[in-house]
Amino acid sequence: MDFNQLNKQRAASFNQQKQLLKKLSAGQTILCETCHKPLKLNLAVEAAQKGQVCCEKGCTQIELEIA
Repeated sequence: MDFNQLNKQRAASFNQQKQLLKKLSAGQTILCETCHKPLKLNLAVEAAQKGQVCCEKGCTQIELEIA
């Protein structure tokens, strides 16, 4: 197993999600890659210190930890 390649993929994924969050929090419309519906940033989730990015259908769902 090539851990160097795995680490590069993880870093790229993290940076992609970070850019997505920046754009959503700035008010830009970002579409789900699967269903092409707008993604929504929800910081008022029931669980304390949690946030969520999702589309209407639920094919994209990212849970955020807010510290």
